[in-house]
Amino acid sequence: MKRIHTLSIALATLAAVQLCSCKKGLDYDNVSAMSPENVWKDSTMIQAYLSDIYGGLMPGWPFNGSDADEGISTPRSLDDYRRGIISVSSTNTKLDYQYIEKINYFLDNLQKAPATVISAERNSRFTGEAKFWRAWSYWGMVRQTGGIPLILHTQDYLNKPSLFVPRNKTSECVAQIVKDLDDAIQSLPAVYPNAGQDYGRITKVAAMAFKGRVLLTYASPLFNPNGDAARWQSAYDACKAAMDAAISAGHALHPSFRNIWYQERNKEVIMVNQFWYPIHANSFNGVRAEPFTRDASNNNQPLLSLLLAFPKRDGTPMQFDVNKLNDPDYNTAFMNDFYTNRDDRFYATVFYGSIPYPTPDQIPPSYVSGNSYWNVWQYDAANNRYTNASIVIHPGMPGNPGITGFFDRKGLDTTVTSALVYQSGTDWPEIRFAEVLMNYGECANELGKSGEALQVLYSIRQRAGITPGAGNTYGITAATTAAIRDAYIRERQVEFAFEGKRFDDLRRWKRYDILNSQGGRHGLYITLKDGQMVTPADNIMDAPTRAKFTVRYIDNLDGDAGVKFSLDLNHWFFALKPDQISQSQNVLLQNKEWGGSFDPLQ
Repeated sequence: MKRIHTLSIALATLAAVQLCSCKKGLDYDNVSAMSPENVWKDSTMIQAYLSDIYGGLMPGWPFNGSDADEGISTPRSLDDYRRGIISVSSTNTKLDYQYIEKINYFLDNLQKAPATVISAERNSRFTGEAKFWRAWSYWGMVRQTGGIPLILHTQDYLNKPSLFVPRNKTSECVAQIVKDLDDAIQSLPAVYPNAGQDYGRITKVAAMAFKGRVLLTYASPLFNPNGDAARWQSAYDACKAAMDAAISAGHALHPSFRNIWYQERNKEVIMVNQFWYPIHANSFNGVRAEPFTRDASNNNQPLLSLLLAFPKRDGTPMQFDVNKLNDPDYNTAFMNDFYTNRDDRFYATVFYGSIPYPTPDQIPPSYVSGNSYWNVWQYDAANNRYTNASIVIHPGMPGNPGITGFFDRKGLDTTVTSALVYQSGTDWPEIRFAEVLMNYGECANELGKSGEALQVLYSIRQRAGITPGAGNTYGITAATTAAIRDAYIRERQVEFAFEGKRFDDLRRWKRYDILNSQGGRHGLYITLKDGQMVTPADNIMDAPTRAKFTVRYIDNLDGDAGVKFSLDLNHWFFALKPDQISQSQNVLLQNKEWGGSFDPLQ
């Protein structure tokens, strides 16, 4: 369990540079040389050390839609875990204490730093920030495996017996995580006075929001299979306090769902990883459609389950009956609703063929007119196969057209061309006000506060452009606790699509059955009717153009009946890596689900 602590001067200095900018926050003067002894004699160096922790732990864009039923990247790419092929040797988590050790070292030394080096106010704030990141690090492992060893101070590597620390109970770990977050909440401001320099640092609101996220998961069926109401009450109290604090600090839902990612520092953003070129750039190359990218492409192509999840403009669900697709009237009505009658989140999340691709790429006119890009299909009846029609509509266009005809559009940097894909500066909002609201609403529902739970759903849907309808219910018909719970499952799938939350949500709800019931990964092929063709100038939002197409259902995009969701419903926690158990001289115990004696539910 021990890693000898070494202050990496190069890493700390690099991180200090990466996290500073005249444009964005976390700014401070860089230093050209540092030594472990001098760090604690200079408050700037102390802050640089803390920024190294930020640089290592702040999450970025996830791009992991293929972890669940959001997207597909390539055929036959569904991993063994999701296919139900599991074993201790392949389904395990490594306990990584690298940053916990750095944080403990930082806290231990900061506690001894004199007021002549760092003021009491700055010391308290830095302590709060570090404790937030320690809670973050511990929770990242606890939510995967259950309880792990709690190490809260710098270890003495010369005292070898003290390095082998047994696992604490899950309840003890959660209590410590909450304590660290409570300490952070007491120490941090809701808004930093110097917003230009300190924007992006953890605030009181971010710490409260994360505490709510932790306790919501701890109250959910994964950790709380018997439905202990006390846990739901604790989660509700934390989430409501976070919501109230966020509102007091000026946070709210951004009026435009699409612009959450394009208007930086907007009021919805609570915890953010700031990206900017050239110091700390990001890239969307992997999710961009070809030929609008380079080096990687076509990841997160939306699956049928996601395409259908977005409700219609009146809030009612999309109706899809595969058995009626051969009925021309049904097919036409479905296409009309699918393209022209969806809530705002559909258009902000999904790119579909015929509209301009939302980047400034100048594709030669022989390929694309007005930057519009068609990605649709033709059916070859003689050979019973589908072919992508993009190379016919755009003659000579290079690249792989993908396998669904739809692409991930959420947050896509619309300012850079394919040649500059590595220069993206679109920020990643790890926690936004919508999550705080929905966490609160979900907890309220589990405590029988259906009015509060429903009001959250109404607010989320109102922002999505859904009409109120009769009774101002925005298409929500749920009334019972169970029905409202299902409504939250559906709404979170839509609201947080491609934000890295779907699989974790299904796991905490213990609802892998939602994936398994789908079997293979399904798709919709928007297919040209026999004898029909479109030009780059046509637009599928126009009825005459849509009339040239029919919708076809693809049962298995992987082209292999053996590639399907079949997650094991008896293994919810991950195993510890066997080599870590042996390295610990068997002080670490394996989880019960994997043949060990440790109970993650205690």
